[in-house]
Formats: sequence, structure tokens, C-alpha cells
Amino acid sequence: MSCPLCGEDTLRAFRPFCSKRCADIDLAKWLSGSYAVPSQREEDAETTSEPTDGHQPRPH
Repeated sequence: MSCPLCGEDTLRAFRPFCSKRCADIDLAKWLSGSYAVPSQREEDAETTSEPTDGHQPRPH
């Protein structure tokens, strides 16, 4: 099995990643919102397309 981020062979301790570094990079992408699971619900599409407070979201 190869690491989904860098393609190196995985290590059992960090599977499916090759190292703590790649695992941490992946976690950071989830926490920052870079990864997202799409929703098919109409109300989700309405709330994500228009901010309710009139301000654009800022990156962390």
C-alpha cells in the first residue's frame, strides 16, 4: 500500500500514511476545510453559498 499524499510505502504505525508528517498534513487539510464531504441536501447548498452575516469566511 502506498501513502495517499506522497506515494511512499506505508508504515504500520501510520497506515494509511508513510509517516507522522503525512498523517499530520492530511489532518490539517481536514481541519482547515480543504477536504469536505459533499452534501445532497438543498438547505446545505443554500447556507454554504451565501454567508448569513454578510462577511466572507476567512482562512484560519
